[in-house]
Amino acid sequence: MTINQIMALDGRVALVTGGSRGIGEAVALRLAEDGADVVVTYRSDAERAEAVAAKITGMGRRGWAVRADSADPQAVRSVVEAVVERLGRLDILVNNAGVGVIGPIGELALDDVDRVLEVNVRAPFLYAQAASAHLAEGGRIITIGSCLVQRVAFPGATLYGASKAAMAGLTKALARELGPRGITANVIHPGPIDTEMNPADGPSAEFQRGLTALGAYGSGADIAATVAHLVGEGGRYISGAEIAVDGGLAA
Repeated sequence: MTINQIMALDGRVALVTGGSRGIGEAVALRLAEDGADVVVTYRSDAERAEAVAAKITGMGRRGWAVRADSADPQAVRSVVEAVVERLGRLDILVNNAGVGVIGPIGELALDDVDRVLEVNVRAPFLYAQAASAHLAEGGRIITIGSCLVQRVAFPGATLYGASKAAMAGLTKALARELGPRGITANVIHPGPIDTEMNPADGPSAEFQRGLTALGAYGSGADIAATVAHLVGEGGRYISGAEIAVDGGLAA
């Protein structure tokens, strides 16, 4: 780790939703490596989330795990206020928490629709709304979208794809509204990423690899590296952008 990396986010506070595993965990740890204090939210696995917070603390940063169901509007608002109260500020919001329901449109239940829209659409909006009251010049909002926004390569993704497509519109509108305050907003569209939810040795892995130009899965670190660039000095002039980190799936 270089001195520049250590100082890149020194003194800044980041909130990563769904930061106890997968992409969220990778992002949280990378931001801590680059100098930020990091709060992660989780819904059910307290032990896993506390382990991530402990790793952050072990890097000499302030780490904190907070239970918050993204489907609960009050929990979303309360988390942002708690972060500011406990750590004194908020500089970076990473909207990562999400749920995926894939299946034929005729078989999707209303409960599926409600849950996906609550977590994947309403929660990022509410997190951004609450965070915008505290972000100062140089603030960053990063949302994790999906490669299905730019190319729907298989059937059954109507609900999930619609929810993630909404993040593109949210991001562009946030960029316009918050830009005059020096705050940027961007959305990252991951391709197949090796996580517990979508393992590189899973039943559909060969199919998903075949959709990419590189013929390979990515890692959480690939997404985290892009987040790190966007929230650092190198991302100061990038806003309202949709950035594909998908191995060429949308090519």
